Amino acid sequence: MAIQFRTLLQHWRKAVLIPLFLVSLLTVILTETPGIAQTPAVPPVGTPAVPIVRPEIRGVWLTLNDLDVMKDRTKVQEAMNQLGRLNFNTIYPVIWNSGYVTYPSAVAQRQGIQPFVYRGSDGHDILADVVDRAHRQGLLVVPWFEFGFMTPLTSELAVNHPDWLTEQRNGVQTSISGAGEVAWLNPFHPEVQQFITSLVVEVMTQYNVDGIQFDDNMSLPREFGYDAYTRSLYKKETKKDVPANPADQAWMRWRANKITAFMAQLEKAVKDRKSNAIVSISPNYYDFAYKFHLQDWLAWVRQGIADELIVQVYRPNLQSFIEKISRPEIQFAQQRIPTGIGVFTGQRTNPVSIYQIQEQTRAARDRGLGVAYFYYESLWDVAPEPANYRQAGFEALFPAPAYRSGVSMR
Repeated sequence: MAIQFRTLLQHWRKAVLIPLFLVSLLTVILTETPGIAQTPAVPPVGTPAVPIVRPEIRGVWLTLNDLDVMKDRTKVQEAMNQLGRLNFNTIYPVIWNSGYVTYPSAVAQRQGIQPFVYRGSDGHDILADVVDRAHRQGLLVVPWFEFGFMTPLTSELAVNHPDWLTEQRNGVQTSISGAGEVAWLNPFHPEVQQFITSLVVEVMTQYNVDGIQFDDNMSLPREFGYDAYTRSLYKKETKKDVPANPADQAWMRWRANKITAFMAQLEKAVKDRKSNAIVSISPNYYDFAYKFHLQDWLAWVRQGIADELIVQVYRPNLQSFIEKISRPEIQFAQQRIPTGIGVFTGQRTNPVSIYQIQEQTRAARDRGLGVAYFYYESLWDVAPEPANYRQAGFEALFPAPAYRSGVSMR
């Protein structure tokens, strides 16, 4: 090795090339280091093509489907032990879904939401227990604000605050989503913004969490925004009436910018409470997120609003999966913040093989990307193969640890 090194140095003796050689050598060394994610050398225009090394994201979402696990202290302990043993490093437990929170919330009660709380089997605080058990295994805990601006039309929140809801041009207040028929809180309404901010600050204050995550529902379908409040605000700021076409470019940009501005306020509120907290975002791929849900997450990355990006790419076809994770927006984000891909691990009615999971995980990691799996129970409990076989499959993917500190690494 020493002889080869001296030979190469002699060959590249010119001063202008020596730095490039050293960067290449460092790249080879880091590539062989376990637990390190490395961005491909495809930086934004005008930026040096130097790989940026960050701890690799190895995460999993804990959804309401995982409630049986989260409610039982013994099961939580076993789950966190297993994730730690298999060298995962981050969990994303749900805290906001269907207009309810999964922790005791004074903020929710003040807004007329009944004191309905998912509690553990012995009446304990689920989130507090999950945080404690996860941290003992060295896992970061980034609670997941799943529903974003989405809420069922029948929820207490929607019934008690009808003026908080937005609507389509024809007056319809709901749309069909993966969670069924839902209404949308108006992201431009100051009272809605204050409510969501208060929930987020409450979690950051009451629990020793490492951050907060907002997903694809921290957005608004482009058909919405025709409520009286938003029409008036648009008229006041632009001196124009709201366009009849929901896909009008200026109208889309105005709404997307408003959501971005609110995200900047949320990020500040989180960091004011805990300066090293991770503000994680988990959107759909960019073309869909912006064009259909006014979610300009690329601007969030550019403006430093997000500390972590996990793009949901839930599709069985490997070629389609690779096309989406190779997009330039993702490569751009890799140069700024830790970046990963959301990989679908199955559902009771839609099982996914460990082979597909491994294939997609390797495709992501080959491109310097981390991964987060949706969702915990389908990693090995609800699956087409035996649990021990699935666990061996994940063990083969992550043979060495990848430690994360919880401090935003830009």
